Amino acid sequence: MAQTVTLALEIPSDLAALLGGREQATEVVKEHVILGLYLENRISGGKAAELLGLTRHGFLALLTRKGLDYFRLTEDEWQQEATAVKLWADRRE
Repeated sequence: MAQTVTLALEIPSDLAALLGGREQATEVVKEHVILGLYLENRISGGKAAELLGLTRHGFLALLTRKGLDYFRLTEDEWQQEATAVKLWADRRE
């Protein structure tokens, strides 16, 4: 298991209450930090899942619940992917 670091974070008690209390707030903050790193492309989806203690499928489900996309491609990138798949499929025929 990787070494860990404990961070002390001071937040207003009303914010902690909104997050579900002290224990829940810790987990919510951890989840948001990991999701933020994932969305900034600083860690992979696999690493994010590992850090959250989730399977790959569980991580995809979490992203869906949060309204976040796993495949974050621009319209041009989607078009390139579609073209590549079509070329691949045409070669198989």
